[in-house]
Amino acid sequence: MGGKLIIASSPYGKRGVLHRLDTENYGIDTSDVLVWRGASLDMNSGLDPRDRARAFKLDNQKAATEWDGEYRTDVQAFVSREVIAAVTPPGVYEIPPVLGTRYFGFTDPSGGSADSMTIAISHLEGDTAVLDAVREYVPPFSPAQTVLECASLLQLYGLTTVTGDRYAGEWPRERFRESGITYQVSELSKSKIYSDVLAGLNSGRCRLLDLPKVASQFLGLDRRTSRAGMDIIDHSPCHHDDVSNSVAGSLLLASGSGSKGRYDQSLDWAAHLGELLG
Repeated sequence: MGGKLIIASSPYGKRGVLHRLDTENYGIDTSDVLVWRGASLDMNSGLDPRDRARAFKLDNQKAATEWDGEYRTDVQAFVSREVIAAVTPPGVYEIPPVLGTRYFGFTDPSGGSADSMTIAISHLEGDTAVLDAVREYVPPFSPAQTVLECASLLQLYGLTTVTGDRYAGEWPRERFRESGITYQVSELSKSKIYSDVLAGLNSGRCRLLDLPKVASQFLGLDRRTSRAGMDIIDHSPCHHDDVSNSVAGSLLLASGSGSKGRYDQSLDWAAHLGELLG
């Protein structure tokens, strides 16, 4: 009790706890929070100024953050907290399959040692893409067993096809195929998927589940412009987007805004029900 809390960090985007503490307390004599800003060369005389000069030649924005303690001006939040709250019904954690509903699955595979493997399932209700189920498998895990569990979830919702990225070449396709699921490679980049699903989030034409990881990962996404002038949407440093990637992919498939020819994922429900009943 009564001890001092010291926080040391490099700035990034103009949001989050660090930015709030900075803007609320920097230069305020009456504040009980002392904010100390400084460039790397000022605080560590052992650093080589030539390294700083080389960093600025490679990437001016990145160097200004890492060497001079400046916030990046080319980074902005992908979506606001208010938007995510508005499309998240409280207390709804999963929606069971309904006979006759057409579902769409998207997965973000992983080898089981570093990133999570995730899968999400959605459907279209009127003009609203609705998230039904999400699974995250946190490493370490067995990729083969995880694919079996993902396949069981897909089959529960009447799916024989799942869409995912090009991760690890043939490995995900082979594993899913062994489990009776066709793995289709998404024709859209991750940034494009996020960009296309944003309109649905902002307009309320997407509905999420009340799962902390879903909200936190969407809120942890950044949008920045590449040197080629293209939007790049990805997780910020020290964050992950394995869950939000699968969720955005499944919502986009359900909304009908994704790649042409990627939507015929559903089983014939009458035949599926017959198989389940034996």
